[in-house]
Parts: sequence; structure tokens; C-alpha cells
Amino acid sequence: MSSDRIPMTRAGYEKLKAEVEHLDTVEMPKLAQRVAAARSEGDLSENAEYHGARESQGMLQAKINLLRDKLARAVIVERQKEATGEVVFGSTVVVKDLKFGDNETFVLVGAGEEDYDAGKINVASPLAQGLLGRKVGERVAIDVPAGKMQFEILEVKFED
Repeated sequence: MSSDRIPMTRAGYEKLKAEVEHLDTVEMPKLAQRVAAARSEGDLSENAEYHGARESQGMLQAKINLLRDKLARAVIVERQKEATGEVVFGSTVVVKDLKFGDNETFVLVGAGEEDYDAGKINVASPLAQGLLGRKVGERVAIDVPAGKMQFEILEVKFED
């Protein structure tokens, strides 16, 4: 596993912690019951339910391990409350897409808090990394997996 620190807010950390707890104490026991029930049906070599349940159990354990790793590498970052005009962790950034001419709003959040439909992007993403440290009025070109995006930063603010 990587030793890179993962910035997140206290709320994001608590959300991830609650998800791990739920998966570990609710979902994993349900799968263990499915495995036991399928095992009791006899011949395991042709028991699709048993093999399916074991596979689901392995995938769930992998997810739990991944989330625990994120929690172990988490660094709680307190959000700034006053705008400095500079894009930082926790800020809401309004940009003008110079290719399409429309405005977009992004909130730079920590791991586990991203919600792309709501404009909440992970601070470690290429898009967020390209915006960090920029100021209102700056134009920026950011390489993302889909190509190059060009923005003008219109506003930087903080919302609760």
C-alpha cells in the first residue's frame, strides 16, 4: 500500500469510518450466513450459490481493506473560513470553461466526500490539482484523462 497521506475533512473521515463499521458489522455477517447456508447444501464443487457468496465475501473484504487503508493514511484538514482569493482545500471555485463558454462550480473535498454530480471533486484529482493555488482572474489549462481543459477562475469562496 502507498504511504501517501490523504487529505480529508473531519466529516469525510467520520463518513468513511461509519461505512467501514457498517460493512464490517452488518454486511460481512450477512455474507457469512449466505456462505454457511450454501455450504450446508452439500457438494461444493457445483454449488453456484456457495461460490458466488465466497466471491462476494472476498470483494467486500477487499473494499473494507481499501477503506481502512484510506483511514490509516488520512490527514484531517480544517477548512479555511475566509476567502483569500486563492483556490485551496475546501474552497468552492467558480470557473468559466473557455472551450464551451459556460460556468462550472467545483468544491475541492477530501477522499470519500467526492460527488461529481454535485461538483464535489477530490482534491487529489488532476482537475483539482490544476486549480490549487490559482487566483481569481487567472486562466489555467489542465491536463485531464479526457484531454486538456481550459478555465478562467471567476470566484473562490467558502460555504458550509
